[in-house]
Order: sequence, then C-alpha cells, then structure tokens
Amino acid sequence: MGFFAKDIGIDLGTANTLVHLKGKGIIIREPSVVAIDKYSGEVVAVGTEAKEMLGRTPENLNAIRPLKDGVIADFTATKMMLKYLVDKACQRYVIARPRVVVCVPTGVTEVEERAVEEATLNAGAREAYLMEEPLAAAIGAGLRISDPSGTMIVDIGGGTSEICVISLGGIVTSRSLRVAGDEMNEAIVDYIKKKYNVAIGETTAEEIKVSIGCAYPSMTTEEMDIKGRDFSTGLPKTITISSIEIEEATKEVIMQIIDAIKMTLEKTPPELAADIMVNGITLSGGGALIKNFDRLLALETGIPVNIAENPLDCVVKGAGKVLDDLDSLKSVLINSRKRR
Repeated sequence: MGFFAKDIGIDLGTANTLVHLKGKGIIIREPSVVAIDKYSGEVVAVGTEAKEMLGRTPENLNAIRPLKDGVIADFTATKMMLKYLVDKACQRYVIARPRVVVCVPTGVTEVEERAVEEATLNAGAREAYLMEEPLAAAIGAGLRISDPSGTMIVDIGGGTSEICVISLGGIVTSRSLRVAGDEMNEAIVDYIKKKYNVAIGETTAEEIKVSIGCAYPSMTTEEMDIKGRDFSTGLPKTITISSIEIEEATKEVIMQIIDAIKMTLEKTPPELAADIMVNGITLSGGGALIKNFDRLLALETGIPVNIAENPLDCVVKGAGKVLDDLDSLKSVLINSRKRR
C-alpha cells in the first residue's frame, strides 16, 4: 500500500460529515453523531453506530450531535469526532499529519472559526484551512465561480441554508439562515403530535421527510405507515400519513428558506441579477432532494432552478477540488485571506 498525497477535505455538517482524500474521492460518509460514556468521558461510537443510539441510550451513555445550526455546539465532542475521522482516514490510507480544508457556514463568528481550526489541528492536521460552504458547494457543483458572470447557489443542509451570489471567485452577497433540514424534521414531529396525539423521534421524522417529503403538490399522493407512542395511552401506535400532510407540516419552514432567497436576490447588484436570470439558481445539500422544491422555488422567483449532480456531495467535492489546486484557489479560503 503506497503513500497518498496528505490532503483531506471535510464537510463538517450538522447532519452528516463527509471526508474527501486527494486522489481517492469521498472515503468517509458518516452521520455527525458521537456517543460518549458519561462516567469515563470516552468515545464509545461515532457516526452511523452512534446515530442508531439516538433516543435509545442507557443511563451511562450520551449520544449527541455536536454541531447545531452548522456550528460547534459541543467543542469536546466535535474534537473527538474530527480526531476519529482524521485517524480513520490516515490509518486506512497510511497518511500522516495531512493538510485539511474544513467547510463552515458563511455566518460563523471569528470565535467559531477559531474553534473549528483548533479542533482540526488537535485532530492531527498539519495545516488547517477553513472555507465557506456555499463557495465549496459552487465549486463542487461545477459552477464557474471565477467568471465575471453572477451565479447563485443555495445549499440546504441539516442545520443551515446557505444562500450565496458569487462572481469573480468571491461572495458578492450571501445569507446564512439557521433554518434547514432539522427544522423540517421538528415541524413533522410537532404536526404529528398535534394532529394524531402521537410522539415520534427525530430519526423517524427524517425518514418521513426523505421518503414522502414534498414542497409542492404532486399528481400522486404517497402514503407511509409510521410507528410512535400514543400520548393518551402511552402505548405504541401505528398511523398512516400522506405526502400532502408532510407538505402542510413543512410549508412554513420551506417558505422561510424561499423568502431568504428572495431577500438575497433583492440585495444583488442588477448586472448580477440579470446573469442569474440566465444562469439560474443551483440547489445543493440534502434539501435539494425534497420533492418539487425546485418547482416551488422557480414559481416563487420566476428564475430557472437546477439541482446539482449528487447534491449531498457538492461541499466536500468542492473542498477536494481546492486541495487539488491549492496555490491558485487559496484566495477562497477564509484564513488564507485573513493572513495576507
């Protein structure tokens, strides 16, 4: 087994974390969940194994999502998760002390930036670079960000929706909305509680959203059986819900994202707005996969909407492309710009 280039790109997402190794592509794709032993403070599980423990842990274990709204909510758990992922990548591909690009939301504060940088260096990185998620998503989606023409990317993740107008390799106007996939899940939980008096967990809500979630009515209505706990009896109960109900449940959250897109367009210089009318809006992230979201957005804005190829991978692919050409693309990295 030979040595590979020591460069790793990480999409540190609220819902999922993806790792890209230069020359190999995406090598790790894990939910952003850590299970910690409450008494010893040691990590018991990370990723898929830890996610399966959410809402099911015994007293001595704590399964947590260390990122909230796209930023670090639990620094220690994030540090442990990053260390686990970097170690896993390094061991599997025999690499030592890699250079790492980590993607963060546009709205992060300097304190949050430093926390991510510190966590990455503590995880074993030789150098840590930070990059705004929408720029990474645009590069990963194949948009020509260095052109003088305006392009718009909307990256809807688990914790944040990143809305961004890019021209000449930089962000012209942007908005980071801490409303995204997680809020849709919460809206589904609340809707089922109010309408059916049944409690479901966030994992079930996520499954409902992925299976029959819909932003705009379809010709056909889909249905799904779900299990939850009846509030009145305390016993398990099975109910059948439809895609029309899920559209109703998530409508308010989806409209918040669309309103933020409209507000960003209003702040866009006229020349770039004219370019976007021609180039269209590109959707990436898990939210791009919600049925008919693109149709609703096109109707609301009057602008063509394209869904990026493999929307879940755009951010980490973009980080990988930056690592492939670090010298010419260094200007897109947050901490490189600040150090100049």
